[in-house]
Amino acid sequence: MSVNDVLFGVFPYVAFALLVVVTVIRWRRLPFSVSSLSSQLLESRRLYWGSVPFHWGLVLILLGHLLALLVPSGFQLWNGSSLRLYVLEGTGLALGLWAAFGLGVLFYRRVATPRVRAVTRPMDHVVLTVLAVQVITGIWIAVGYRWGSFWGTSVFVPYVRSILTFSPEPDYVDPLPFVLQLHAFMFWVFIAVFPFSRLVHMLALPLGYLIRPWQRVIRMRETPAVYHPASDRELERTN
Repeated sequence: MSVNDVLFGVFPYVAFALLVVVTVIRWRRLPFSVSSLSSQLLESRRLYWGSVPFHWGLVLILLGHLLALLVPSGFQLWNGSSLRLYVLEGTGLALGLWAAFGLGVLFYRRVATPRVRAVTRPMDHVVLTVLAVQVITGIWIAVGYRWGSFWGTSVFVPYVRSILTFSPEPDYVDPLPFVLQLHAFMFWVFIAVFPFSRLVHMLALPLGYLIRPWQRVIRMRETPAVYHPASDRELERTN
């Protein structure tokens, strides 16, 4: 078994096993740890400028990757026109740069704000570093190995599908340049560290709100004056 087989054929299943097992253990034994542990009250201005571009940029990029995995033929049809290919590639690069800007702000905030630095855990730095490698290599691929939305459907899509169908074919990744291999491998690393981080709160959907009883909200009224019997005795004396 080669190193490529271990990294891209075995490790993905280790990552998925950690994702499921650790997440279940945290929910069952440490339910209050499944939280984002928001630091907005400690500092909000940099958080806004970092969180918004990072989350939106990353979510839209992940959505594009998911669509390519589900409907690769649709991507191939879209890229049949040079103009549409340029638009898709340009949009992906812009979203990557937007996410990189937000990630840089979040990094700086963790280091430069004393109150946020005091509550930062080592795992926060690990997750930010993994995401930084993912974003930087993604931008590198968009610039140095252009038209990824075109050739990726014949390289990465079959590889990921082979993992999901329990018939791994790491040979798809073996001939790729190092930066492409690193980009793919860091995705599995992110899956592995995800359940150990505060990001696990993303899986804690508030489904209870759908079945809980209706709540009655009553407007607060002024509290009536409290009756004191002593006030009657004072009134009798004055009379």
